[in-house]
Amino acid sequence: MNNLAIPGDWPSTCDFAAVERLVSRTGGPWTTGRYQRFDLQSHFQPIFSLAHGRIVGFEALLRGLNPAREPIAPQQLLATPRSFAERLLLDRLACAVHVENFQALGRPTDWLFVNVHPEVFIQSPQRGSYLPDLLDARGFAGRRLVVEMLEQSVSDEAALHEAVDFYRSKGCLIALDDFGAGHSNFDRVWSLRPDIVKLDRHMVSQGARDPGVRRVLPGIVSLLHEAGALVVMEGVETRDEAVLAMDCDADFVQGYLFGHPGTTIPDPAVSHGTFETLWEEFRAHVRPQMDAYRREIAPYQNALGYAASLMESGMPAYAACNGMLELPDTERCFVLDENGIQLGPNLTPPGRSDRIDGRFNPLGDADGANWSRRPYFRRALEHPGRVQVSRPYLSLAGARPCVTLSMSLRVKGVVRVLCGDVTWDYEHG
Repeated sequence: MNNLAIPGDWPSTCDFAAVERLVSRTGGPWTTGRYQRFDLQSHFQPIFSLAHGRIVGFEALLRGLNPAREPIAPQQLLATPRSFAERLLLDRLACAVHVENFQALGRPTDWLFVNVHPEVFIQSPQRGSYLPDLLDARGFAGRRLVVEMLEQSVSDEAALHEAVDFYRSKGCLIALDDFGAGHSNFDRVWSLRPDIVKLDRHMVSQGARDPGVRRVLPGIVSLLHEAGALVVMEGVETRDEAVLAMDCDADFVQGYLFGHPGTTIPDPAVSHGTFETLWEEFRAHVRPQMDAYRREIAPYQNALGYAASLMESGMPAYAACNGMLELPDTERCFVLDENGIQLGPNLTPPGRSDRIDGRFNPLGDADGANWSRRPYFRRALEHPGRVQVSRPYLSLAGARPCVTLSMSLRVKGVVRVLCGDVTWDYEHG
């Protein structure tokens, strides 16, 4: 039974009773599984909530011993199956071992994250009632099981959705693993609506080294949140990577900095001390940026507010904005009506033609452009008389990073929104 060779042999070799016969509970407190000539064991790596500063789950990782009781590489073990039946048996046996060993940890409220091979994941709805049988036999609530899947390995969209629905019908949570690696895309996030997305560890390590990647990561996390998913940053090994996870507003972290895979639970006192130190480092990282941001942006806020008061007193925009345009990083000023339509051309600083990138000349004439979808326009209308500052973004007018300052005012009883773009080099914040 340990050497399956017939792909269609799954009903008799992979049902709950058959898998149970390969489970051994004679090796002390830990349950093991016998697969071919290997003994299967569980190691667990903790997953921490950044906000709570404590463990909220564990990822189960499969480990194996050869007949000489020597550890073998996980890749070697996972490459052993030669047929779907063997793959199905290995996945089910691993799940059985993990669930029982996880219960021995005595963590009744934490999640258990288990990896399911893509082929097995897709075939699950057609392969009987193994999962509910296992959960019922162990008294393990489905809501505590997080099923990790590699969505980029699956091309059959209908089968993928059917499999996700199958696991959800058993109460399980769905996690997309290694998001950002290979051909991961947001289309799958929108359509599958996973409960949790685990960012690939290479994105985390690159983000800690590369300012360009670091700028993008918060936006990726924000999009995943808007899609209804919680976010895990995997492979966090350094304090810089942990601070990056905090800076990006990730929900959970997993990696060697917080705990290696093993059979014991990290000391809560040590974990608490680690998080205390990390939050101090995060505050030390953020505070200088915030102070520099306030110092850098304050003159532009004051200048735009003054220009708005001059316009309300009757001065034309081109004259009212002179002070704003004299500041070194002002790109342009412009005026919108109450519908977000630009009134007139951009007002640009004199003598700065060297800043204009001729490759984007088709975007230069913005008279009549509709900016109503921009957050800076909407926020200005919501907070009349107060200068608003946007998040950094790529300006369509100049194809350069900028922030836009905006303020709604009334000119002869008519609503206008005065805006100013300020060059942003990302070193400010």
